[in-house]
Amino acid sequence: MDATSGPDSPSHRQILAVAWPVILANVATPLLGLVDTAVIGHLRPAAALGAIAVGSLILNFIYWAFGFLRMGTTGFVAQAHGANNVSAVRIATLRSTGLGLAIGILLIALQTPLSAIALHLMAPGPEVLSAARDYVSIRIWGAPATLVSYAVVGTLIGLGRTRTLLALQILLNGLNLILDVVLAGVLDWGVAGIAIGTLIAEWVAAIVGAVVIWRQLTANHETGKPIVAWREIVRAGPLLRTFRAHADIMIRTLGLLWGFAWFTRTGAQLGDTILAANHVLLGLISFSAFFLDGFAFTTESFVGRAKGRGDRPTFDRVVRRTSQWAAATALALGLLFTLGGTTFIAVLTDLPGVRTAAAENLPAMIIYVVVGVAAFQLDGIFIGCTATRAMRNASIVSVLLFMGLCHVMLPICGNQCLWIAFNGFVLFRAATLAVAFPGLRNRISAAS
Repeated sequence: MDATSGPDSPSHRQILAVAWPVILANVATPLLGLVDTAVIGHLRPAAALGAIAVGSLILNFIYWAFGFLRMGTTGFVAQAHGANNVSAVRIATLRSTGLGLAIGILLIALQTPLSAIALHLMAPGPEVLSAARDYVSIRIWGAPATLVSYAVVGTLIGLGRTRTLLALQILLNGLNLILDVVLAGVLDWGVAGIAIGTLIAEWVAAIVGAVVIWRQLTANHETGKPIVAWREIVRAGPLLRTFRAHADIMIRTLGLLWGFAWFTRTGAQLGDTILAANHVLLGLISFSAFFLDGFAFTTESFVGRAKGRGDRPTFDRVVRRTSQWAAATALALGLLFTLGGTTFIAVLTDLPGVRTAAAENLPAMIIYVVVGVAAFQLDGIFIGCTATRAMRNASIVSVLLFMGLCHVMLPICGNQCLWIAFNGFVLFRAATLAVAFPGLRNRISAAS
């Protein structure tokens, strides 16, 4: 039986034991880009730094579109794990890793037109353009590794093995740091050295992660027999349901990306100072997301297992207890920014106009963090239950309402109204999911 089942499971201690490695892993994730920036920023001209910024943005946007490989895998694996269905865990994991590998290979095959279109849209200067093209052309060979890693991470979260996830993240960043210093610093390979170092680190982390998962899947398995009937992986019915779930999550993710892009685009129309100030505040929101995602990911794992067992009492406890921790964390972050927000802004920029504009909208940013926790938690619940249609609909509705609010309110009070609409964006998402929550809960059996 799942260790998290029982009359008082999951306990608060169990929740924190799963959450803290995820939080640390989340904090470690942006270090991959910061390491690249720090090394090249001290050794090369500004154009090289700009090339890495442009190239990383292009690759991140492409990869984010396939975030369903992480989220969908977590839900399917957690439910199978909760039902004590080892075969289903294996099928979900192998199906996702195989899909990630296939998509990664396809991205390599399409790298020329994808890179050309993306660089045309970014429209960097000639020097940056050339170096960014080289950077993308090297790092795109890590696409299969990156997307397989998404599936590996999804499996680890679904199984509640978040300490292993943290170890893999430390391996990725530590190796990347060493390779960046050696290749870009000692050997003076510049932007190409940064790209090659990151590429090698991505492949090593993916291979190690795949080996870890393989050992997990084959533990206590009888030697000489296949771990799963391979025809089950490609069986039409379950495969179609998997593709539908992934498509829903992809649309949901693209909707959220569009919402953030619309916020940035609208801010840019209000002037460079407003654009920069909003970027600083978005950085503080991203910092908050490291912590709130930790509890959302934990929720995915525990609610998925509860659904897999058809255990509504445990489902209710998971929702209540993880939400308590998430809400407390959001309030603590809100207090931190209330007391020290202007200090954080001063650390991030020394431009007086940007500091002033950011400070004016700091209260709205704090409200976003405090009320946005509901959307984070509901996302975790629906991902864990693979209730992806509701997530897709919530994303579409919220981004359309957000754009409508911007159109109506922006002429009234400029950037302040933009932030009001942005808060509406996250509230609309939470409200739409909250409406669907009772139906989701009712579909889980009341019998343990």
